[in-house]
Amino acid sequence: MAPASEKTLSTADIFAKTRRIEIRTSRLVNELFAGSYHSTFKGQGMEFLDVREYVAGDDIRAIHWGVTARLNHPYIKRFREERELTILIAVDMSHSHRFGTRNRYKSELTAEIVALLSFAALKNNDKVGLILFSDRVESYIPPRKTRSHALRLVRDALGFRPEGTGTDVAGALEYINRVQKRRAIVFVVSDFIDEGWERMLAITQKHHDTIVLAVEDPMERKWPDVGRLVVTDAETGQRGLTAGTSLFRAAYDAKAAAARETRDRTFKRHKIDRVVFRTDQDYVRPLLTFFQERSRRKR
Repeated sequence: MAPASEKTLSTADIFAKTRRIEIRTSRLVNELFAGSYHSTFKGQGMEFLDVREYVAGDDIRAIHWGVTARLNHPYIKRFREERELTILIAVDMSHSHRFGTRNRYKSELTAEIVALLSFAALKNNDKVGLILFSDRVESYIPPRKTRSHALRLVRDALGFRPEGTGTDVAGALEYINRVQKRRAIVFVVSDFIDEGWERMLAITQKHHDTIVLAVEDPMERKWPDVGRLVVTDAETGQRGLTAGTSLFRAAYDAKAAAARETRDRTFKRHKIDRVVFRTDQDYVRPLLTFFQERSRRKR
């Protein structure tokens, strides 16, 4: 249920917001995220570079026996990481994202996250693509690695107007599994106000490095003490009158907490990393903390 909805942005508004987001996120990438991103996401393999003389302490498994025999002195192989990765960001564009009660709408928060991930990928010479979905796949922009491409992703995340109103996370994941044959890093940005996505998320995790970025508003966690309200479901359009009592608030809060616990248990069961973002909090700290913790785990 949503007491407020996002206003429609003009083309000029979208370009102005895109520029502001670019300035902010580019600085964050340069100052904070470039190293964390690089160490968190490794390349797809190792490429042979050259050989050098063996020194004490080198791994003997890296000895190049052909060169060693030819020169009568031990040499080892040197490799470099095949760095280029493919990043796919799947963004929930359902009407429940056009909602916010504090600093920003969920859709605006999502656009800033898309920008930060896109420019971090660009900084590391990785390709990044975008899938926008509601109760259907609305748009697919194949991965590329140019600044103009990254800006397009941000503009679309900000200004795209979906045909659908509901949410089909499973459908978006099935589409990713179909179009992305090579292993990729998949970020799923959604509020997960949906059902039946668990099996497809597990399948996607088997094929891709899948990370969930859950977006929330404080009112979705705790109902405010505001008395009776006429509310409208942003995705179905259904209207209703809330009770406005302490009993109603307690029941709402308990149901919301149970839904989050069920959701998070699913992520944990399938070993899927997740980061939670809220419209009343800055998104930088949770994402940076995630990068740092994941990098430590990888080491």
